[in-house]
Amino acid sequence: MDLIIRRAVLPGMFASHQNAHGEAGTVDIGIEGSRIAAVEPRLAATAREEIDASGSLVSPPFVDAHFHMDATLSYGLPRVNASGTLLEGIALWGELKPQLTQEALVERALEYCDWAVARGLLAIRSHVDVCDSRLLAVEALLEVKRRVAPYLDLQLVAFPQDGLLRSPGAFDNLKRAIAMGVDVVGGIPHFERTMADGSESVRLLCEFAADQGLRVDMHCDESDDPLSRHIETLAAQTHRLGLHGRVAGSHLTSMHSMDNYYVSKLLPLMREAGVAAIANPLINITLQGRSDTYPKRRGMTRVPELAAAGIEVAFGHDCVMDPWYSLGSGDMLEVAHMGLHVAQMTGLDAMRAAFDMVTVNPARILGLEGYGIAPGCEANCVVLDARDPVEAIRLRATRLSVVRRGKVVSRMPAARAALSLEGRPHEIDFRLHR
Repeated sequence: MDLIIRRAVLPGMFASHQNAHGEAGTVDIGIEGSRIAAVEPRLAATAREEIDASGSLVSPPFVDAHFHMDATLSYGLPRVNASGTLLEGIALWGELKPQLTQEALVERALEYCDWAVARGLLAIRSHVDVCDSRLLAVEALLEVKRRVAPYLDLQLVAFPQDGLLRSPGAFDNLKRAIAMGVDVVGGIPHFERTMADGSESVRLLCEFAADQGLRVDMHCDESDDPLSRHIETLAAQTHRLGLHGRVAGSHLTSMHSMDNYYVSKLLPLMREAGVAAIANPLINITLQGRSDTYPKRRGMTRVPELAAAGIEVAFGHDCVMDPWYSLGSGDMLEVAHMGLHVAQMTGLDAMRAAFDMVTVNPARILGLEGYGIAPGCEANCVVLDARDPVEAIRLRATRLSVVRRGKVVSRMPAARAALSLEGRPHEIDFRLHR
């Protein structure tokens, strides 16, 4: 074999348990070429390269279901968001757009992709603004997608950030972006001028997606207004058009403020339509509830209730050092850490579910093929300096090795004894911008 990872603990499996063979609960992962060939308790084969996980957690790679790569690392351009609010961030992005260049967009995005891969984040769904008729950001991120393909799966969403009907030419621009190679249809119905326009935008976009055979991912009800209920329309249109399993509603923060009776009807509708939910804990907790005094709403959507209703739920990073959020590092364990705290998911099973919300759940939402650690899957995985998913979240565990298509692309020294893992040197075997 080309690579064997020895003595690995997989998510859901613990070293203190014994497997069916009466052996300690670790496995060897054998890789041939770009695929996993075997996952066995003790693999007799040899390989050109071996990694001894020594009982550490080996996970499929992290997946970010919601991000804005066209804005990432632009913090301070053209000025800092002094209030830290959503609306000032939108205004700032409007000021920045005329100053954007394709070269700068590509360079910032490639730098972020370096960060992501070093942190075991090997798949990202990024929304890209299509309201600028130059489609400068679309061209830039399509180039980035091409260049990072050996290291990272980048899925792009055509996002009419200023409103499909509110922004002149936005629908035509979205169709052009899809024709250029953008993967997913996006929308932002709550930002249209009226509730009726928002509902109409959902209908138009879902019909276009159904006609083109595409997935849908809409910023939906990113508001503290409990009457912002476009997720209901999105679920209804999904069911009407047979888009089951291909649609996601992102943010859904108004659900935090809705009354329980309405939500008791909404959740079964979403489940029936197969609409997924993507929460963005770092950003939702930061931007929502800004007009409240006290009691002050958390703002993040009802993650445990959505999951309990059988709805696919994922966490996204959303922003890193951009007009909306001055922090962030591309670490999906930080996202899961915030998510489980805000959602009060501190039971053992709930904490393990939070780990799934940055791995297997978003992988299903993105429709990633060959994802997982099993024979036949793509050989993509992360060796974490932790014994199980809960410890990985607690420590924001060091990524000891990151494997992409059977090759180790990033290594970092262990830091198990350290309380703080920040500032550790690491070695990356690639640079996407070279």
